[in-house]
Amino acid sequence: MLDRRTLLRGAALTGGTAALSAWFPAWAQPVSAGIAKPLPTVSGTDISLRIAHQMMMIDGRESHAIGVNGTVPAPLVRLKEGTTVRLSVTNDLDEDSSIHWHGLLVPFQMDGVPGVSFPGIKPRSTFTYEFPIQQAGTYWYHSHSGLQEQMGHYGPIVIDPAGDDPIQSDREHVIVLSDHSQLHPHAIFRKLKLQGGYFNYQKQTLAGLLKGKDQPLKERMMWGGMRMDPTDVSDVTGSTYTFLVNGHGPMDNWTALFRPGERVRLRFVNASAMTTFNVRIPGLKLTVVQADGLNVRPVTVDEFQIAVAETYDVIVQPTDDRAYTLVGESVDRSGMARATLAPRAGMAAEIPPLRPRPLATMKDMGMGGMDHGQTGTTPAAGDCPPEHAAMGHCTPAQPAVDHAAMGHAMPAGGAEMAGMDHGAGGMKHSMRDMSLAPTVKDTPTVQSISPMPVDRTGEPGQGLEDVGHKVLVYRDLMALGRNPDVRAPDRAMEIHLTGNMERYMWAFDGEKLSEVKEPIPFLKDERVRVTLVNDTMMGHPIHLHGHFFELVTGHGEYAPRKHTVQVQPGGKVTFDVTTDAVGDWAFHCHLLYHMHAGMMQVVTVRPRLGEGA
Repeated sequence: MLDRRTLLRGAALTGGTAALSAWFPAWAQPVSAGIAKPLPTVSGTDISLRIAHQMMMIDGRESHAIGVNGTVPAPLVRLKEGTTVRLSVTNDLDEDSSIHWHGLLVPFQMDGVPGVSFPGIKPRSTFTYEFPIQQAGTYWYHSHSGLQEQMGHYGPIVIDPAGDDPIQSDREHVIVLSDHSQLHPHAIFRKLKLQGGYFNYQKQTLAGLLKGKDQPLKERMMWGGMRMDPTDVSDVTGSTYTFLVNGHGPMDNWTALFRPGERVRLRFVNASAMTTFNVRIPGLKLTVVQADGLNVRPVTVDEFQIAVAETYDVIVQPTDDRAYTLVGESVDRSGMARATLAPRAGMAAEIPPLRPRPLATMKDMGMGGMDHGQTGTTPAAGDCPPEHAAMGHCTPAQPAVDHAAMGHAMPAGGAEMAGMDHGAGGMKHSMRDMSLAPTVKDTPTVQSISPMPVDRTGEPGQGLEDVGHKVLVYRDLMALGRNPDVRAPDRAMEIHLTGNMERYMWAFDGEKLSEVKEPIPFLKDERVRVTLVNDTMMGHPIHLHGHFFELVTGHGEYAPRKHTVQVQPGGKVTFDVTTDAVGDWAFHCHLLYHMHAGMMQVVTVRPRLGEGA
């Protein structure tokens, strides 16, 4: 069977690109002359939106979708800070629908989560959202009903500031990244329930072992004994997904125009259902100026990882009269979203090949404080910032544990890491030692507990450790202005992200949403420090509705404020939140099928005694 490299080399030698094009992956196919049109836009203070079935064309292939006002993505909603907007949303589907205004601070009745903050929008009916616009920046909106988001029910929001914008640019483009499959989302979910790794076509092979690729035999046997797959990076992959830019596939060549020398603002929104993207524009530096809609001190990088539901605004300044390729590579390197930045329509630039797919390490298994003989597994001194140490969430860097010397061998076929004696206490840790997480319920939803998770906010995303250029990390982000609430936390809590890949079950603290009896309670204006511990080998973008929170990354009063945070595999993230919005709010993983499988809870914020709502 011909591989891609052989085909490309043959095409270059013979000029037979057209003849061989059918063998190329989508992102390497000959492309159209380019689609250089902006997203459809609605604006003002009185807006009408209509949700309906439609067909969409991706790379010349027609596909069924759910769109808004006849488009996928839904129209760009452009608003103005300081105004009040009325959005009349008509549901033309034969099922309930909804719109959640992701990242917008709205009254909870307008938040758009059926069963939590409102009853949903019934078929053939209209619901009117009305709320004041209290912020500026880049956000997005999407369905919170079933799996409609996967079918195209999502769109971007841009809110212009009431005064001057501190971010100066000559022009801007909104870049909506997403994923699309010809398979119905319920068919995708069913396949995942039957076999968690169904879409993973990049597993380790015997041929690879014989060639010396990937893990050596001893490591493969150890991982196999734990029933864990180091190639399990994404649940749904390029084997079924086409990765889109503004609703267009790689062959469509969506094009953002510029004039050489201009400062171009690119507003990135990850509106995918399941895909974390690694974004870069070869030949251009990216200056990050906004994260999740809020301004940050400019930081220049070559690449950034954008998790599902995050937004980043970047400034690029191309000076040459040539085209550049905008690459949105999926985290598992099974495909890419691709567009072009060019001075004229019809231009295209070289498309870089997909990089080798990453392999999970022991650190991704939650053993970040141990040296297992793999790269990137010993914590750096910065892995425990002072805020974490003060709260007892971690210990400053200590000598690594050499498990080979300590006889920490894996028994054949067993899931236990035998003899893991950590310190004078002599604790025997297994991959499912429930004593390490007393708040986690011992249920089938818990396949493993991270024995020694570490803060990974100072690391690039999975697979980006050795790319040879600057990659954005969370600790690079600093708020442009002082945070509105700089009080010390009143209390602290820990929440574990748990899952069982074999049964495709996902939860918080071992309990799926259907099993939870009570919401997570807060009082109005509490200041709470929350630590999220990832007990799984997959990154989880966690979103809290109705609030921003400050990442605890060592920047104090200028900590970056976000509404969604990626918790890397086997790692943990700490944030401080002021629960200032009374009401019931969704709190969930933004990987759509994880949320659908149960990784969601409700947060309730109640007035203090004697206070009204």
